[in-house]
Amino acid sequence: MQAPTTLTGSLHRVAGIFPSHRAVSVSGKFQLTHSRLHHLVERAAVRLLSTGIKPGDVVALTFPNTVEFIITFLAVIRARATAAPLNAAYTAEEFEFYLSDSESKLLITSKEGNEPAQAAASKLSIPVSTASLDEAEAEELNLSLSYTESPTDSISELVNDESDVALFLHTSGTTSRPKGVPLTQHNLASSVENIKSVYKLTESDSTVIVLPLFHVHGLIAALLGSLAAGASVAIPAAGRFSASSFWSDMSTYNATWYTAVPTVHQILLERHLKTPEPVYPKLRFIRSCSASLAPVILERLEEAFGAPVLEAYAMTEASHLMSTNPLPEDGPHRAGSVGKPVGQEMAILDEKGEILKNDEKGEVCIRGPNVTKGYKNNPDANISAFQYGWFHTGDIGFFDSDGYLHLVGRIKELINRGGEKISPIEVDAVLLSHPDIAQAVAFGVPDDKYGEEINCAIIPKEGSKIDEAEVHRFSKKNLATFKVPKKVFITDSLPKTATGKILRRLVAQHFISQT
Repeated sequence: MQAPTTLTGSLHRVAGIFPSHRAVSVSGKFQLTHSRLHHLVERAAVRLLSTGIKPGDVVALTFPNTVEFIITFLAVIRARATAAPLNAAYTAEEFEFYLSDSESKLLITSKEGNEPAQAAASKLSIPVSTASLDEAEAEELNLSLSYTESPTDSISELVNDESDVALFLHTSGTTSRPKGVPLTQHNLASSVENIKSVYKLTESDSTVIVLPLFHVHGLIAALLGSLAAGASVAIPAAGRFSASSFWSDMSTYNATWYTAVPTVHQILLERHLKTPEPVYPKLRFIRSCSASLAPVILERLEEAFGAPVLEAYAMTEASHLMSTNPLPEDGPHRAGSVGKPVGQEMAILDEKGEILKNDEKGEVCIRGPNVTKGYKNNPDANISAFQYGWFHTGDIGFFDSDGYLHLVGRIKELINRGGEKISPIEVDAVLLSHPDIAQAVAFGVPDDKYGEEINCAIIPKEGSKIDEAEVHRFSKKNLATFKVPKKVFITDSLPKTATGKILRRLVAQHFISQT
């Protein structure tokens, strides 16, 4: 059977095949089957249509991780509109930028509301609605919208097209202002199929969502990948990751895997060292993505939780997944590598667009059905990102002789110390192998003599007395002299994005301002 070319088609098919199978659980509250979820999505889509939402209209959503977000998100897409999920922690000014840049026609938030978002919407004259589901048996989602009664079969006549822009997100803007990324139904369907196939997700799988659903990692890998496979997801009661309830939720919902950023993995590791669980669930695999995972952390995770840790590589413009380490039965997984390309072409190009050989470093470039057609209203960004028939990721990497991709760093994050190009990822990995270091981030700072010099910030493990002298001693023993950080900042926290991602640019700005 041919895979559906739309995400909604994929989910519609699953609701027919696994109607009574659990789809979404809210820890300690209630759960929905695939057929109930499908019914609620269809009803909510009818409501949206009857309020005047038209195909192509952008609907902004700002929620914690809740079942209301899931239903609303899928209903917006089903109505052929575009969902634009936003971080609920944004300031009013940030909401104003994102609502304006996406040209949102409606903002939907939780029953509790979101003052900064509502203030920004009011300023831009954008109507606001709240969404709530009182119980699993409720006939429909409560949407506080004024609407005209619409015949319920109006939705059955509405056919989703693969070219519909279903999702609108912004990149995290590592080097410039955030860029708007439109992703179509076909982009999402392609990515979800890639995720299902490479991780062999089936109706027997279950996961607990620990990442925010306003970001592609949690939204596409954990949520949509699961739902499209007929599998199930659980949402923590608090609507966000909680280390104290994570393993009990994983056991309660018979989880077979989870996906997270390295920061979350490290929090779980630290908790394991202090207060280990009496028994850990038997997992098929643990997935790590969105930032590099140091080989020593991968090793500790596998030892602690008894499951293979598969590092993957993804970005918003590729509807998330680009490459991953395989499941054990499909080949070795390699620490320090982000695996092999999945469902798309990938090449390492030089500055002239020539494809490089194995072990030669260049820019990682991709093309495939999961890749965005281009940034919204940003011709300059499109000219630089789409060259020689490829999408340019901005990442430097190389393929080894077995076809595994190794990332060296971002083009703009490589540290150029007197002509020597230093990968901050390599320095991180060495620092993290020290038994007293919990987290480490290397970054470049301006230097009169060398142009750039290397500094680092570290978080010591609890109870450790590590100092700058010890970090220097260890670095000199394990790194070439020119790679040894000149200055070491010892701290108890590092600036992160809302998704738990550590951006070197932010870390550098934070610590340079202290000198």
